[in-house]
Amino acid sequence: MWLGRDMLEAPTRLAKSWGVGQAAPGTAAAAAPSRAYRLEPGLYGQRVHCSKKGGTATGPNPTDRGKAGTKRHLLTDRHGLPLAFVLTGANVHDSVPLAQLLDAVVPVQGRRGRPRQRPSKLHADKAYDAKRCRRACRQRGIEPRIARRGVESSERLGRHRWVVERTLAWFARMRRLSIRYERRLDIHHAFTCLACSLICLNALQGRF
Repeated sequence: MWLGRDMLEAPTRLAKSWGVGQAAPGTAAAAAPSRAYRLEPGLYGQRVHCSKKGGTATGPNPTDRGKAGTKRHLLTDRHGLPLAFVLTGANVHDSVPLAQLLDAVVPVQGRRGRPRQRPSKLHADKAYDAKRCRRACRQRGIEPRIARRGVESSERLGRHRWVVERTLAWFARMRRLSIRYERRLDIHHAFTCLACSLICLNALQGRF
């Protein structure tokens, strides 16, 4: 139990203010007058320290009143299994880290010959309707199937979009990832990698 500063004053002051007898010789010295209360957050000696807000790969969320947040860019196969992900600030556009996502796909081994690393075609919604996205796909030998704004309807896009949306819902079911509690990006990245492993494990066991 922590004691307040006023209870640790010298007995001489207590004797003067409360009307008790004189202090015995050899009593403890008075507490340092410049010492702050030890029950304030973040000071040395407490069991719980309040962390500073913020962290790397965060930005104002345009859909949540500008609160700082992290966006998870995800690339999956046709069954919804995660192949690669990139963590950025919430204000980063979806089309910016597409090239980084394509390069992050690891080679698929198990067959003879050169392991295949990149898919043959890529489906994406209208958020990726940019020249740099199509250029990044063609440079890597991938056929882009990106919906065009004002041309293609969302009903045709929904046949493929629900796959990645379902995978994002699987991530949201994990409490550690629904809200970013870690200030350090490497720790949050490690938990996201662990979530990808659990999703693949559940798919192998036929739980989905």
